[in-house]
Amino acid sequence: MEEGRRWEDMQVDCLVNIFRRLGLDDLTVSVLFVCTCWWRASLDPTCWRALNLRSLDFRTWSQFSRSFASRYHLKILSFSAFLRLVIHRSHGSASELIFPLSSVASVHDLAYVSIKLKTLALPDKLMLEDDLRIPELIGRWKDLEQLELETKPTSFLETVAAIGHNCTRFARLKVRGLIGKEDASAIAMCLPELKQLELSGSYLTKDELAVIVSGCRKLERLTAKDCLGFQADEELLRLASGIHSFEHEGSKLLDDNGYETDESEQQSGFVFW
Repeated sequence: MEEGRRWEDMQVDCLVNIFRRLGLDDLTVSVLFVCTCWWRASLDPTCWRALNLRSLDFRTWSQFSRSFASRYHLKILSFSAFLRLVIHRSHGSASELIFPLSSVASVHDLAYVSIKLKTLALPDKLMLEDDLRIPELIGRWKDLEQLELETKPTSFLETVAAIGHNCTRFARLKVRGLIGKEDASAIAMCLPELKQLELSGSYLTKDELAVIVSGCRKLERLTAKDCLGFQADEELLRLASGIHSFEHEGSKLLDDNGYETDESEQQSGFVFW
C-alpha cells in the first residue's frame, strides 16, 4: 500500500470481501484481534456463510485448539461451544456446514443447527442415538440441496424419505456403504429430481445401479469409483448413456482375493464397511 496508508483504514466492505475467503481458524483466532476495524468487519454475517469445521483440528493438543483456548482464556476448546459460536456469528446466514470426520459431533450439536442450510456434510461415525435422529432433523433443513454421508447411517431409508418429503431443491447426495435393493429403490422413488449422486467406495451390484439410473432420470453426474459388486459392462453403460458423467473407474466384481462378493456374502458378514 502507499506510504502512510494503513490496513485498518481500508473500507469495511473491502475488508469483508477479503475475510469471506478466510478459513474459520483465521476468523476466530487471528483477524478478530488485529484491530477494532478488522474486528467489526469480521463480524459481518457473510464472512460466516461457509462453516468448514473439517479443516480444523479439535484435538486438545493441536495448534489450533491451543491457540483458540489461549485467545479466549479457556482451559480447553469445546467443539460444541465452537459450533455455537460460529453459528451465532452467521446470524442465520450460514448455508454450508461441514462437520469433522471424527465423531466429535453429537445429536445435541445437530439439533442446534436450525439455520437455512444448503450443504451439510456429516461425520463418518455417529452414535446410534444421533444416527436415528437424522430423519427428524432433516425436517428443519428444508433448503437443503446437498448432503454428504461418509458412511451409510442405520436410518438411511428414513433419511432419504425425509429429504424427498421436505427438501424440494435437493440435488446432490454422497453416501458410502452397502447399497442394497431397498436403498436403491428409496433413492429412485424419493429423489427422482437428483442431479448428482456419489457412491464411491460402496458395495452395490449392477441391479441396484440400474434401479437408481432408471428412477433418477435427471442425473447429470453419477460417481461410483472403487466400488465392489459390479463392473461397467456394455449393458450398464448403455443404460447410463443419458448421464453426462458416469465415473466408475476401479469398480469390480471381485475382491482382491478373487472371490465374487455378492449381496448374500455381504449379509453374512464376509465383507465389512
